[in-house]
Amino acid sequence: MDIWSWICELPSSNEWDESHSPLIFQLANSKPSALKTSASQSIQLRANRTSGSNSDDFVTFSVCLLGFDSENPETALWVSDTCPLSSEKPFLPLILQLLQEQVSRSPTAQNSTCPNSQLKQIKPDPVSWILDSHSPESFSSFFNLIFLTRLFWLCVFDAPSEVGSFYFYSLLAPNLETLTSKHTLILKTFFVSVGVDVELCFMRTLGYMLAKWLILREVGVVGLQSLTPLPSQSLGFSYAMESHGLWVLKGYAPVWAMTLTRSSRRKNGYNIVEAKESVLRYALAHQQLEAVVQLEYTIKFTDGFVLVNARVDNIRIHVAKLGFNGNEDGDYVDERHFPSRIRVWVGPEVGSTYVTGLSLGRSTDNAEREMEMQRVMKGSFGNLKVPKVKAMARVATRTRVKNWRWDQDAEGNVALFDAILCDNNTGVEVATWKPSNGDSQMKNNFQKRYAGANRPFTKAGGLVFAGDECGGGVGWRLGKEMEGSVLKWRIGCQVWLSYWPNGVKSSYFETRRVEWSDEVDLPLIVGKF
Repeated sequence: MDIWSWICELPSSNEWDESHSPLIFQLANSKPSALKTSASQSIQLRANRTSGSNSDDFVTFSVCLLGFDSENPETALWVSDTCPLSSEKPFLPLILQLLQEQVSRSPTAQNSTCPNSQLKQIKPDPVSWILDSHSPESFSSFFNLIFLTRLFWLCVFDAPSEVGSFYFYSLLAPNLETLTSKHTLILKTFFVSVGVDVELCFMRTLGYMLAKWLILREVGVVGLQSLTPLPSQSLGFSYAMESHGLWVLKGYAPVWAMTLTRSSRRKNGYNIVEAKESVLRYALAHQQLEAVVQLEYTIKFTDGFVLVNARVDNIRIHVAKLGFNGNEDGDYVDERHFPSRIRVWVGPEVGSTYVTGLSLGRSTDNAEREMEMQRVMKGSFGNLKVPKVKAMARVATRTRVKNWRWDQDAEGNVALFDAILCDNNTGVEVATWKPSNGDSQMKNNFQKRYAGANRPFTKAGGLVFAGDECGGGVGWRLGKEMEGSVLKWRIGCQVWLSYWPNGVKSSYFETRRVEWSDEVDLPLIVGKF
């Protein structure tokens, strides 16, 4: 599906047919047997030319349904604003409209401080710059992504259910590769240009759409499970950048798209879902992992070598519930996955020979011991032949075990930061835990985990690590000849999310994992720091 190329090749006004008949792009078409229907069905994108009062020509686009309603064979589902053909960028208004309508319908995370209704109109300059700086072939994948997402709201929410099934089967499933991480570059440029508020709304819309598709695929609706296997690349998005002395890695992943590593569902080689768990799992499926990893780096130039130091500045893990205000999940509103392990790595590109040494910091101790000592002395003095003196000493030891264990390690010249959530009573690692017969104490220790003064997570179910919690920094020594160059440094992250019942009674548990990696710049330029 290459909609953008078709739009760009629309003829100019003097080449358009005099009858002003619309030009048609077939988005999806099915024969009667494909979805067990009695008539062929299709979704079309139509371009219509109109003339203005000043003899200027305009084009409007419409999405039309054919064959879904016997009484109305053709139905216009959506009509765009007018696009002036005489403009230097005639289709920029169409792109802005699609983006604005997508962002404005974004599912709002619980207790969000920036609801999508407060977002102003997306500014045209950043989008115009992206349009100018990318080739039509490169921009085409980005346009297909925003158009598919806009069609999701039209077909699934603004049309009969039959149209929604047709969308998932005939439009979304064949174009899943559009939603994978291979289109990172242009999305990264777009997000940096429009700001983090638009980025969050955009990715939560995308995550909500993917969550719906994954749910339908799992239960086998309209043949999605047999016809559309998951793509080889992750159904999520991540990107990294260098900015003001920071390496920043951002990642988004619908929870149901993450790799399942442990689950109570799998028994005797089969996935078993009990009926009472259906509502719980439906609520858990509408969640998205949102992660930000910030590493601060410094560069020191000496007479004999270049020293590059890095430390964890901030790690923020948030599990957003993809829903709408006033339509919460009832008893399951506080049921969500929680981070149980975070692994971050950073270092030179593969095959590099310019690093001569790597220095690590210490791994943090899991247990902190505090000792209290008290001495009491009693005595009596006077003209006694035998002085009476008594002494008493009392020593008290208090041990406090932290939930998170931080380790540092190395793999070649790559430094690893590994944070592992442990039960502070048993010391067992949560991400690898699997209950034995009658073992429920571990799960009980993490119930009501979002309430109380000693809760291990934020009230919203997330987690924030500051640099002083993550052990010491790391350092690389590079040859002096590298001074003045801009190197590529690789950065990556693995996140494990676990689920145990928080406020409901259930035996269900699971752990899922996702991995992201990218490259960032390391400018070895004197005067930059």
